[in-house]
Amino acid sequence: MAHHDPGTDDPLSIHGVVPPTVTAFHEDESVDYETTAAHARFVVDRGAHGVFPLGTNGEFPLLTPDEREGVVEAVVEEVGGEVPVIAGVGAASTRETVAHAEHAERVGADGVVVVTPYYYPLDHDAYLDHYERVAAAVDLPVYVYHIPSKTGNSIPLSTLDDLAAIDNLVGLKDSSKDVPWLAQAVDAHPELTFLAGSDSLVFTGLEIGCSGAVSAVANVVPELVVDCYEAYDAGEEERARDLQHTIYGVRDALKTGGAYMSGVKTALRLREFDAGPLRRPLRLKDEESAAEMRERFEDLDVL
Repeated sequence: MAHHDPGTDDPLSIHGVVPPTVTAFHEDESVDYETTAAHARFVVDRGAHGVFPLGTNGEFPLLTPDEREGVVEAVVEEVGGEVPVIAGVGAASTRETVAHAEHAERVGADGVVVVTPYYYPLDHDAYLDHYERVAAAVDLPVYVYHIPSKTGNSIPLSTLDDLAAIDNLVGLKDSSKDVPWLAQAVDAHPELTFLAGSDSLVFTGLEIGCSGAVSAVANVVPELVVDCYEAYDAGEEERARDLQHTIYGVRDALKTGGAYMSGVKTALRLREFDAGPLRRPLRLKDEESAAEMRERFEDLDVL
């Protein structure tokens, strides 16, 4: 088995590049389900190995429960059956998370991604109870989404050991950027699938045993990140390293003017894909930042 294979317990064998697809909005900030589905199509047609609607890039905390369900339905209807659709279902409460997970299963999602509860601090037993209840509510594979910088909750490795024992909990998307934590988690749990959750760690993640990456850059230029993964997979490490270098450049370009979230939708317009505005208080880049970002994209020659 290759070092970066999916976990032995993962029935979907999630691997490769899984973009956290965007939620498109009309100008009045109502959800544009048709364009949301079209963005999933955009990345799949360009080689994405799966899609993850309602991640951070999908602006999930800004949506109502009904809107979130509509997004999952739209994406499943568009690309379900072609690539795995792993839907973000996490919420601050266990009750709402369970409801979203049950809905995702009902409408045909292949798996669910469950961000750690946020705002209130959690202890070992709270993590365990939360994930046990969500996993028990569905027959789908469950993936933990670990993003301490946004949730305020960082999973101790000892807690992960107990979470891993839950039957259908089969993987973890790690956006902690804590490489020693991730390397130890991967080392301890060959049965779990691990996905690197930062564009700065696509190559490094594969090196330490992740089977793929959830990449915001891949929302804009999926071809680039797919190339990096495929080069690594083919044993062309030097080429994969060079492509990671380009990914760093795109990631920096998306951060022009400081607002990373606005970068993806602003940059998609450079590819003639208009996903509309972000939902306030988030916003697209101002003209100056957008122009600077365009120049950086042109220098990188990725469009």
